[in-house]
Amino acid sequence: MSLQTQVMDKMKEAMKAKDTIALQALRAVKSAFLLAKTETGVKEELTEEQEVKIIQKQVKQRKDSAAIFIEQGRQDLADPELIELAVLEQFLPEAVSDEKIEEVVITTIKMLGASGMQDMGKVMGVVSAELAGKADGKTISTLVKKNLMG
Repeated sequence: MSLQTQVMDKMKEAMKAKDTIALQALRAVKSAFLLAKTETGVKEELTEEQEVKIIQKQVKQRKDSAAIFIEQGRQDLADPELIELAVLEQFLPEAVSDEKIEEVVITTIKMLGASGMQDMGKVMGVVSAELAGKADGKTISTLVKKNLMG
């Protein structure tokens, strides 16, 4: 079942349960899916990878907003963002642990023979592709820097 279908099913559940916050998050994702479809100008369905990227972007927006609200002492505004975040994360593949990410980073550095920060782009490209949808880019970047600087 595609993520779009899953989102639609969850929207129906949220409507029946009168869960306005979940509904808001799901509508935002549905809207992002529709925008992505129309951007290409092609009537093709989105690939699962594209769907995951869209949801990841929505999750990142919620995380960033919540962080800003918490920083400003506005828990009342952060709470809905965190609830939406939890609703959206259920559609993402299981995230991998930092240890697993670091393992992939170290393996990639050895495989590419990377020796310093000048090789960061190459390493990031390979690791990001391998862990697409399973790891946050910021986490990958931090671990690549840490391991390249030795």
